[in-house]
Amino acid sequence: MGSEQKVAIITGASQGIGEALVRGFRDRDYRVVANSRAIAPSSDPDVLAVAGDVADPTTAKRVVSQALARFGRIDTLVNNAGIFIAKPFTDYTDEDYAKILGINVTGFFHLTQRVARQMLKQGSGHIVQITTTLVEHANSNVPSVLASLTKGGLSAATKSLAIEFAGRGVRVNAVSPGVIKTPMHGSETHDFLAKLHPMGRMGETSDIVEAVLYLERAPFVTGEILHVDGGQSAGH
Repeated sequence: MGSEQKVAIITGASQGIGEALVRGFRDRDYRVVANSRAIAPSSDPDVLAVAGDVADPTTAKRVVSQALARFGRIDTLVNNAGIFIAKPFTDYTDEDYAKILGINVTGFFHLTQRVARQMLKQGSGHIVQITTTLVEHANSNVPSVLASLTKGGLSAATKSLAIEFAGRGVRVNAVSPGVIKTPMHGSETHDFLAKLHPMGRMGETSDIVEAVLYLERAPFVTGEILHVDGGQSAGH
């Protein structure tokens, strides 16, 4: 096991963007620690699957401890796990609120804090959040204030952490997607969702992977919220 081979932790890794990110980092010879609630063990010796709910603080502890025990280092964290419930604000339930806050914010806090401690010891690292363009570009066709509340918080935290860690070798960035073609969106919704983007199509998971990998290899970029949204954030 070469100590110089880089290691990435990816949450929400069992499907959609997360699954594509695992492939993207493996294609670049990273070892990967892949987390989701029900992720299956991997036959690839350089992929460590750690099942668990990211909203549970004990999951963060296991992800980090097993990453270090298996691979000895952590170079990148992609906070991809997230939940999206589109409802009018007055229709959200207490259960909706707790679930969205738990995954989108509590999960980010516990895992990022543990990973950051290790990166600061190493003197290097890169943390990336997956947010949403709805934070800056609300749309009456997609009422989703809890996504904006939680993912907007991650965008703000990205800039704050980028400045806090800027002189200590750790970069912090975010990718802000439009609507991406994943199992979250049934095929019957694709035509409607495509029209939300000025480019007239939904994004592909590969679009997000390429954005994350760009940030990964951009050593002078930190505190950036990179919009990958088919022009949504620019206007209509």
